[in-house]
Amino acid sequence: MIPVTLQTLAQFAAGTLRGEGACLVTNVNTDSRKITAGEVFVALVGDKFDAHDFIPQVAAAGAAAVVVSRINPTWGTLPCAVIEVGDTLLALQNMARGYREHHAPLIIGLTGSNGKTSTKDLTAVIMARKCQTRATLGNLNNHIGLPLTLLALREGDQCCVAEMGMNHAGEIKVLTDIAKPDAGIITNVGMAHIECLGTQDAIAWEKGTLAANVRAGGVVVLNANDPYSAVIARHCQASVSTAGVGCGDVAASNLRADATGTTFTLDFGGEKVETRLPILGEHMVGNAALAACMGWRQGIAPAESADALNQAKLTGGRVEPKVVAGIQFIDDSYNANPDSMIAGLRTLSTLGGTASRRVAVLGRMGELGPIAETEHRRVGEFAGSLKLDAVFSVGGSEAAWITEASKAVTSEHFPDHATCAARLREWLREGDVVLLKGSRSARMEQVLTHFSTS
Repeated sequence: MIPVTLQTLAQFAAGTLRGEGACLVTNVNTDSRKITAGEVFVALVGDKFDAHDFIPQVAAAGAAAVVVSRINPTWGTLPCAVIEVGDTLLALQNMARGYREHHAPLIIGLTGSNGKTSTKDLTAVIMARKCQTRATLGNLNNHIGLPLTLLALREGDQCCVAEMGMNHAGEIKVLTDIAKPDAGIITNVGMAHIECLGTQDAIAWEKGTLAANVRAGGVVVLNANDPYSAVIARHCQASVSTAGVGCGDVAASNLRADATGTTFTLDFGGEKVETRLPILGEHMVGNAALAACMGWRQGIAPAESADALNQAKLTGGRVEPKVVAGIQFIDDSYNANPDSMIAGLRTLSTLGGTASRRVAVLGRMGELGPIAETEHRRVGEFAGSLKLDAVFSVGGSEAAWITEASKAVTSEHFPDHATCAARLREWLREGDVVLLKGSRSARMEQVLTHFSTS
């Protein structure tokens, strides 16, 4: 972060400072294991932990200050400043809000049911053609991660692409109140988190909260292929543009996929540019169109956006090709919901040569509530309709519903990653293509780990 005084940070946090207020600090940390000299440590309290327990160790490690909601007499006299607040999580969020206003970068908020992190990565690489840009690291996109993202903005950062995740009603409003976005992108409205929100309409309302809270005079980019976009647009005070495949203010067309990515035409309101996205999956083209549209609205020339997309790379675990022992694995293990599963399976069906066999190795999809069985079986049926050579599932009964419904030539369920990997080593041959996908809780990357090391 840009150096700020402890006094200023305490004011942002609405806390009481005890110690030297003129001290300059450049980083805020919430992990007691990773504290370094000169940082401010925020002692968060969770269901299973209380970071106040580690205050003496943090102070001894050289923290400039600790942010706490209570003082423990056993700490004695700490060798650092103390900022006392009523609630440390709220203080972290207040610090981020205050620092965001103090720093004043362009904030592009981004949410959606699928493709958030990929679209964030693509938007950041395009915005970097105009100005120094920072983006959410990994998926630090919640009520803790977003504040840490904002507090990490440094001298010279003029733009921040801030991913915003949610799984309960009201969470996006909390994040927009902290980030105060100047612009926003909603990738789509799907079925992810329906267990917590109940209906797809409720999910759309929650996602739409980002668009509704982009300031007047700002920019919102919506998915031209998503039926909820028209409704969301009606609640915006910002200017709205759309992007998609085959339609939108920025439209992708003439898609030509191959083993390393997709070539396509992007039409920016009549100005057409040939674009190459070196990322597997035609569904990624829609994400690229959204990112390019935001760049366009921020004054970046279409040719510049196309060139940026040509050099784009995604956060790991997202349609990431890995070749092991002559087998092409597509590691898309980071997360999954029904829509992204179907997109991944569709991509798998296009890969490999005429002699290649195509194998889906799938895990459970979380947060589907009462529609869990229906959606897992729908994914299985779709996999079967593609006439894949094998559909394997890993884990509990939810994953097993996929293979039960797939009707693939070879359809098997395995209780754990190691057993599945052993079967793959026995069954696969050089040139085959394997998709690994499931919710984060399914940890499908472990199949590849066992396959590679055994």
